[in-house]
Amino acid sequence: MDFNFTEEQQQLADALRRYLDKHYGFEARQAIVKTPAGISADHWKAFVELGLTALPVPADQGGFDGTPFDMLVVMQQLGRALVVEPYWATAVGVEALKLADASQPDNARLLERVASGDVRLAAAFHEPDARYDLFSLATTATQTGDGFALTGTKSVVQHGAQADYWIVPARLAGDVALFVVARDATGVEVRDYRTIDGQRAATLEFNSTPARRLGDESIGAKTWEHIADYATFLLCAEAIGAIDALTSATVEYTKTRQQFGVPIARFQALQHRMADMLIHAEQARSITYLAAARYSSESSDERRRAISAAKARVGQAARYVGQQAVQLHGGMGVTNELAAAHLFKRLSIIETTLGDVDHHLERFAAMPGFAHTAA
Repeated sequence: MDFNFTEEQQQLADALRRYLDKHYGFEARQAIVKTPAGISADHWKAFVELGLTALPVPADQGGFDGTPFDMLVVMQQLGRALVVEPYWATAVGVEALKLADASQPDNARLLERVASGDVRLAAAFHEPDARYDLFSLATTATQTGDGFALTGTKSVVQHGAQADYWIVPARLAGDVALFVVARDATGVEVRDYRTIDGQRAATLEFNSTPARRLGDESIGAKTWEHIADYATFLLCAEAIGAIDALTSATVEYTKTRQQFGVPIARFQALQHRMADMLIHAEQARSITYLAAARYSSESSDERRRAISAAKARVGQAARYVGQQAVQLHGGMGVTNELAAAHLFKRLSIIETTLGDVDHHLERFAAMPGFAHTAA
């Protein structure tokens, strides 16, 4: 299987990297994090001009029909620069609309507005006390005339307050159904806050909040799991970029920090540790590329297996590289003045978002055929 990027994908990666290197340095990023909104309208506009918001959108709705590998290219660069704009959340929302039916008039109009940069989306994956169970849903939906009303609470909705529309799962007559809720709908309370990695999240409380059902009766639990797999894959791609940046920063730091009159990069024991960091990074990259190839598989089990394998291996790599980077930086590795500390924080959050290493190892082991293969 050829995992080399196409010429167009490499050009996109190069253009995005040049923009981020020039306009989204660490100090610029920190200034954005400290603003009340926590994101930058100017940078979002630049992402629109670069075609990032249109990339995952179908061509019929004004997009570029971006493949998982196209999205992997983008997420790697965003992860490397620790971008805090709500691109991941919006891309996940786009996938939800596509899986439900992109040609449905309301979905199509929403996708067109996403492509043009006028609308941002977010998916409400978590509920209080649900941990990693996507289907532990206390939020309920009731039919009200031609529409629906939601009641319940969603927690840690990444960029929930920055989104114009939310994709929300809820129980409807005992089954899982998906809904689209507008940010300005009545009966909704939003509590926005900053997370430890500089991103934004929100708690959403619905009280008979009007909602539109996303798709027909066939769009339910399996679709929600499919959406979560896509979100997980994008997180793995972002983590690769952050791991690369953290590894590079650590190597450069050891070239400048001196002990006994020489740079510590000359110490063989530390060289071995940095080599191990690189090995973890490359293994995480390879399995994430495999997940990109398998995400669109006709077999849902094949998709689940590849996504969980990637999330588990990326989580292991993120933890190892982060811990080694902090140790090799010494006390500086945990200060807010260095990007390394923030990269480690972001990797730690990614590792625990939508299932940690243990969760995905258990999910992988539960796949059909695992016991037979292991035997």
